[in-house]
Parts: sequence; structure tokens; C-alpha cells
Amino acid sequence: MFRRQNTGQSDSRPFKKDDASALNQNSNRESSEAFFDNLISKRTSTTPPTQQPRPSNTQVPASLQRMQPAQAARIPAVQPRPSQGQSNFNGGQNRFQGGNLKRPVITNVPQSTQPRSAAAIVQGLKSVSRGTIAQAPSLAQKETIPALSFEPDKKFSSPRTPQIPRPARPEVSIPQVVPARKPMIFGSGKKKLRIIPVGGQEEVGRNMTIFEYGNDIVIVDMGLQFGEEDMPGIDYIVPNVSYLKGKEHLIRGVIFTHGHLDHIGAAPILLRQLNYPTIIGRDFTLALIKHKVDDQEKGAAARLKMIRVKTLDDVMKLGIFTVKFFEVEHSIMDAIGITLETPVGTVIHMGDWTISNEPIDPHPLSYEHLALLPKPTFLMLESLGAVKKGMPPSETQVHKNFQDLMKGAPGRLIIATFASQVRRVSYLLEYAEQLGKKVALEGYSMKNNVEIAKELGYIKIKQDTLITTNDIHKYPDNQIVVICTGAQGEVNAALSRMVTDNHRFIKLQKSDTVVFSSSVIPGNERSVQRLKDNLYRKCENVIHSDIMDIHIGGHSTASGIEEMLRQVKPTYFLPVYGNHFFLKEAAKLAYKNGYSKDKVFVLDNGHVLENDGQSVKILPKKIDTSYVFVDGLGIGDIGHVVLRDRQMLSQDGMIAITVLVDHKTKKVIGNVQITSRGFIHVKENFDLVNETKRKVLKVVKDNTSKDTSIDWRTIENNIREVVGQFLFTKTERRPMVLPVVIEV
Repeated sequence: MFRRQNTGQSDSRPFKKDDASALNQNSNRESSEAFFDNLISKRTSTTPPTQQPRPSNTQVPASLQRMQPAQAARIPAVQPRPSQGQSNFNGGQNRFQGGNLKRPVITNVPQSTQPRSAAAIVQGLKSVSRGTIAQAPSLAQKETIPALSFEPDKKFSSPRTPQIPRPARPEVSIPQVVPARKPMIFGSGKKKLRIIPVGGQEEVGRNMTIFEYGNDIVIVDMGLQFGEEDMPGIDYIVPNVSYLKGKEHLIRGVIFTHGHLDHIGAAPILLRQLNYPTIIGRDFTLALIKHKVDDQEKGAAARLKMIRVKTLDDVMKLGIFTVKFFEVEHSIMDAIGITLETPVGTVIHMGDWTISNEPIDPHPLSYEHLALLPKPTFLMLESLGAVKKGMPPSETQVHKNFQDLMKGAPGRLIIATFASQVRRVSYLLEYAEQLGKKVALEGYSMKNNVEIAKELGYIKIKQDTLITTNDIHKYPDNQIVVICTGAQGEVNAALSRMVTDNHRFIKLQKSDTVVFSSSVIPGNERSVQRLKDNLYRKCENVIHSDIMDIHIGGHSTASGIEEMLRQVKPTYFLPVYGNHFFLKEAAKLAYKNGYSKDKVFVLDNGHVLENDGQSVKILPKKIDTSYVFVDGLGIGDIGHVVLRDRQMLSQDGMIAITVLVDHKTKKVIGNVQITSRGFIHVKENFDLVNETKRKVLKVVKDNTSKDTSIDWRTIENNIREVVGQFLFTKTERRPMVLPVVIEV
């Protein structure tokens, strides 16, 4: 409801119809201000006022002709409650104290070339609230990233009022509107930096970290973790974002360091749960995310608000956080590290990284510039290679080995690697083209990643170099290179289908050379070993890292971690992204290089590391980071109880017992039906089955009476207990017992 405002003092009493009538009855009080108040009350009143009709085209009130621009500027407008460091209205201009824009700002409101009526101005302010986002929010310096603006929909633009002629006068300035933000309470008036790992601290994968300062939240990475051997039926696991429930409006951006699944795999699910906050990354990373989001839900990519990191010199302002970028070496294109500068310290997050040994690039990277960042600095360093000693294999030697294999392979060359190793795949395509060979890509993710890299210009090869697998038979075997997925022994991957003769177009031959250009992910050792055994039975030449340097991991060794500590010289060291023992080994390397224990923090998932500018400590209470399982289309509907049931079924099977009981006599009708799955073969264990039936009959007899009603729950529980104990005595196995008692 609009309130009357004067230049001297304002009347807080609501503006009612009686006031409007009094203004019309007293012509002496008809000033330009009263006229606008009257006109506004007409527009906003829910019941027709008892006042004179609105002037026609030929009746122009004198007050309108006398209206001055300064009077028109006093039209009531909705004034949002400004928050600290946000906005201050002064003369219709939006000024930002502290230089930080923390919420989207409504700008670019179209101005009419002619003065507008009060009704038109009010309608224009209403139309602003229905504006649409034109670009994702960012305050990059030097215009590296476009700033966020709102463009009103054309169909809601402010209408003119043609029936009232207006004299020409200057435009009326309309104040910009900054939406108010809900306050967040931290327990004390002093703002603090909080570093909260949601995943990646106790496993390989599920990498995600929350950075929180005051009312601003920045997230780094949203990765997935593949199901382990004791998780039957689970496709993968995503981070638990329950901590962010109710704080979605505080998320200033999600930064992705690179495009591997353990860093972007959960993005389609979590971005939807968090109302699609702005995402930030380099071109290849954003393209992979966009494709995955569309795979998860058709058309969902249109909801993404993306900001490209065009160059490593880009600087972005995400609330209180000043974000900068730097290049890192990794096994995928467009990998970056980030720095987050805050009033109480600077966070250096490397993402995944390595330091190459004898790199192909003659200009190796240096990280010494990170030592010049504002102190204190917190180095968050991925530490998967903390237990590996020495230097990684020579990059130059690995590529020479690939070239020699392509030249000397007697038949087809089949190279199995990760689909995300796009940089290596690009080199292989280049070498094959130089030798005049044809390359067939196999595996959905492999084809998709190479196609995206081609569209972005990262892979440049002739069109006829790539062929489809169904055209392989058209060329001599020694002219064929197949690059495929499946090096981890995945059941449905391309290489596994070739080994089992289930591939439509590729049947392995003795003359084929098969190369494993990948490391073994922890937990996949048995699958990979079984795959190698089967390959050795079918092919004469199987090459892997144990016999030739044909793979370089994207994670640095212990010597690389020590070198990084020497170059960056952080105030605090936080090893991240690995199992707990990896992080502890990385901490030992820091102690070895002179860091005291109060400068090194090994965090668990859910730990909250707090820095108030005076001290750094781990808070005693963790946030919820329990597993969120994804099974098919189900997200989070599989809990630990269901998983335990699956584990029991996979280990000891189940036995279902069906009993029909007469309603009147309370006696069992017919035979007890026993069904076994994964426990015993019923036809081969008649004695055990018959003895089990007798146990069931005794339980029913002991717990029923002709004169009383049947307590079905008690009977079923007793059957489960008695039969379970009996079967364990006979077999030393504990199948799941499912009794069903039916009264007829």
C-alpha cells in the first residue's frame, strides 16, 4: 500500500478513499502532489472511489501542466531494506558501499523520451519486477565477464497514456531496485571464513567443497563417486547438500576446476536441487556439464547460467569473494586452479594437478606467483599421489612409445583408456594421421568427448581420419587404430564386449595389439586382472604399464607435493581429494618440510574449518555428509537399510514361506509353500525343506487358538526367528526369511 510522502515529514497513516474524496472536494488543495496521490489511489484501490470521473482527452487538469520534474520524482516507490555493504539510495542513484555487488541488480529500465504519468510510472515499476535475466551474474574487472542485468519483457513494458497530452520536460529519474537479502546469523557479530568439504576427504571421488563467508557461499566442484563392491545395484553416489537447504539464495557461484566425472559428475542432480546457481569454468568443462545436464533431463541445459573463464587473467567478484584463476597440468583440457581472496585470508585450490617429468611442452608451469597472494593463505592440495615416490614417467618417453607401437603393430592397434583423457586421445589421433592410419572411436563417452573437443577447436584432424567401427573391415588390419573405453573392466564397456565376443563389429584376433593406457582405480583391481587374463588368451600382444611406460597419471607424486609446498609457501596446508591415509601421508610431507602440526589440517567430510582472522580451528560439530545413492532414476531413495538388505541377499540369499490358515479352525490349510532364491536348490534339499515346514507348523500351532483371533505379526516374527535359527544351525548361513501368513 502506498503512503503519502511530503518533503518535510511523512504521514504513516494509510491512504484511504476518504482522503481522495476530500482532495477532490477541496479545489484549493489541488496541488501536483495531491493529484499524483489521487491518481495512484485510483490505480490501487480495490473498490470504486466516490470521486469525480477521470478527465477525458479534452480535459487536462491544470495541476498536470504545472507539474515540475522534482515533484514527479517524489512518486512513492518500494524501498528495499538495504543490507550491509549492499546499496544506498541517494538522489535516485544506486551506490554500492564496499564495492561488492552481492545480489542481482535490476538495471537498464527503459526510459521514455517523453514524460510519463504517475500511473505509467507505477506500472513501469511493476513491470520491472517481472524482468527476465539477460546474463548470469558477475562483476569481472575490466569487463572480462558481462555484468548481470535485468531486461523487462516487452509485453510488460510501461504503457503510455495517450488520452492526456503532456508538455515536454526532462525525464523522470526512477531509482534502481536491489532485492533485500535474508540475514544469516553465525552466532557472533564477526564474520568468518568457513571451509566445509562435503565429499572427497574419505574416498576417491565425490569431490565438493563449500566456502562460506557471511551471507556469501561459493562452491568448488560437484563430483560423483562410483559404487563400491559392497554396494550392489548402486550406480554412483553424489554429495549430500542438505547443509545448503534454505541457503540457495546465498550461493554466488559454483566453480568447476575441470571436466572429470569425480568433479562434474553430480552437477546435473545437484544444480537442479540448488535451483540452478551460476556455474563458472573454462569452455571444455562447461561444454561437458551442459551435455551431462541434457542427458539427465532433456532441455534442462537451457536453465544453466554459465560464465566462461575466457583467459587466466579474468577476475570475478562473487559476493565478498574475489576469484582469480591459474593454469595447472592435468590429463584433461582446460584444467584450472583458483584462488579465493577474502578479508581474513586467501584460499588456493589446485583442483587435480601434476608436475610433468620431461614434458612435451618446452615451457613448464611455475606456481611461485601464488606465494605473493595476501596472507594468510590456505593451500588445498589434491594428494592422491602422496604414497608414490620419485618422479612420474617421462612424458616425452611415453609419447615416443605410442609412436613406436603405431609404426610397428603387425595388426590392429586397440588402445583402451579413460574417455576423459582427451588430451592423450588428441595426441594419438595426431600420430595416426601422420602415419596415414584410420582411427575408430568406440564407447559413447569417448565419441561424445572427442566431438566436443573438435567443436571447440582443441582437436584438429582431417575428416577422413576418423571412421566408424562398422567400416573397419574395409581397410587392412595394420592400418587400423581403435581407441576405446573399458580399461577398468566395466562389464558393458567396449573392451569387455570385445573380449567376450559380444561386440557387433570387432572380434579380437591373435595379431591384435591391445594397450592398457590407464591406471587401475582403487577397488577395480580384480576386474582389471580378470580382463587381462582373458585378453592374454585371445591376443599375442598385450601392453600395460608394468611392461612399458604407456600411461602418465594426472596426479603428482610425493616429490611433486613437496615441490608445491616450496613454491607456494602457504600459511596453512590442507591435503584434499583422497582416502584418509593419502591425506595423512601428505601431511607427513608437510611436517618434513618444516610445517608445525597447528599449520596442517586433515579434514573429514563434514568438518567445518573456521578462520576469523585471529585463529583457525576445526569446529566440533560436523554437517551431514551421508551417502546419497543413485540407482537408475532413483536419487536418494536407497538408504542404508535397503543397501543392507541387498548385501544380505547377495551373500546368503532369501527364503519365502507362505502359510494359509483357516479362519474358523485356526489350522493350516494345505502344504506350507517354501520358495528359495540364492540360498538352496529346493529340489535337491527335500529333507531340509520338509524339516523347515514342520518348524513352521509348530510355530502356527503354538501361537493360535480356536477361541481367539490371530495375531499375524506375532506369528510372522516367530516364524522368522525360529526358521532363521534352524537354517543357520543346519547350513551356517543366514538367508533373509520372509514369512507370509494368510487367513482364509
